[in-house]
Amino acid sequence: MSASPGHVAVAIVGGGPSGLTAAAALAPTVNDEVLVLEREAQTGGIPCHSDHLGYGMRDLRRFLSGPAYARRLTATAAGSGAVLETEAMVTGWGADRTLQITSPRGVRTVTADAVILATGARERPRPARLVAGDRPDGVYTTGQLQNLVHMYHTRVGERAVIVGAELVSWSAVLTLREAGCATVAMVSGHRRAEAYAGFRMVGRVLLDGPVLTGSRVIAIHGKERVRSVTVEQLQTGVRRDIACDTVVFTGDWIPDHELARTAGLHMDAATRGPVVDAALRTSRPGVFAVGNLIHPVDTADGAALDGRHVASAVQAWLRGRGEPAPSPGAARIRAEAPLRWITPQLISLDGGVPARGDLLLWTDEYRRLPKLRAVQDGRVIAAKRTPWPAAPGRIYRAPWSLVSHADPKGGEITVSLT
Repeated sequence: MSASPGHVAVAIVGGGPSGLTAAAALAPTVNDEVLVLEREAQTGGIPCHSDHLGYGMRDLRRFLSGPAYARRLTATAAGSGAVLETEAMVTGWGADRTLQITSPRGVRTVTADAVILATGARERPRPARLVAGDRPDGVYTTGQLQNLVHMYHTRVGERAVIVGAELVSWSAVLTLREAGCATVAMVSGHRRAEAYAGFRMVGRVLLDGPVLTGSRVIAIHGKERVRSVTVEQLQTGVRRDIACDTVVFTGDWIPDHELARTAGLHMDAATRGPVVDAALRTSRPGVFAVGNLIHPVDTADGAALDGRHVASAVQAWLRGRGEPAPSPGAARIRAEAPLRWITPQLISLDGGVPARGDLLLWTDEYRRLPKLRAVQDGRVIAAKRTPWPAAPGRIYRAPWSLVSHADPKGGEITVSLT
């Protein structure tokens, strides 16, 4: 696509579900250009490579395959008037909201009145998980696997072990099955598989081996190609070798946060993404963050709803009616173990209510009927029980009313499971 002019109303970095949905919502409402910058050759994000059903239920009220979902979001954004530029990587920041862009068309800068960071998240590969052993071929993340199978129609092996049991892990099972590769074991460190029961029940039909919970892969063996893995049962220390020629590391997400860090945004040590308030404003005036950059990792349609939600705050900023950023004195929300993180992390005076009226949390322990408590300045401000479980490996949603009565000028708010 042709390079865009040096000034735009809104620059959106990332052409996945949250970025495309934000573009579709904003383009018809602003006078100047809304520019989406996507580093890959096509827009749509992770769903482009996930050729199975399950996308679009929350945002589009449709039940689509990943590629169909990506095409629909792309068409909607382009049809709304947004400019979609692919193979364009934002490599740096200038003053205020000036972005340096590198693409096959050269290097240029674009200044925007507002910037939305929608750079998403990625799975941790094997080196980040410190799995010992040999370094043979046949070790992938889910994204690498899906690219090889769905984009390049490559055979990947005959017997696979999947590390993880999250939603994306069952997506890997489907991809392996399409490639003619049997899943001989799925290994999870948690006491139960993390994905929803419905996915687990259907997914087990597709497995050719067990789901080994409370276990971990401690070594990979093989010279040219993977030959086997060693799995250790965490409680007993008992080890067993499983013959396989493919290993897929799934889940264990981390935000693609490098651009946010170079912008000097306030970052959350728990999510590793930018700190935001309910309006998805970051600490830098006119810079917003959405999707799995701030909550790694929600479903694609959940991330898309962030893109829809941020539009009103961006519009208010462009009209000069919105605050530039959360006040430095805004009350901070933190989660106590076994809750790992919470977002949004700030209660600001004019932040409003977050997308879908939810706090998003991540837990390291399973609770069937969890009860949450919020405390500020030594006082319990609310306690709520949800009829749905809090489970490792997936987003846990809690009502915003848990913290809505907190004092934005008060002390830190602590959210815990009781």
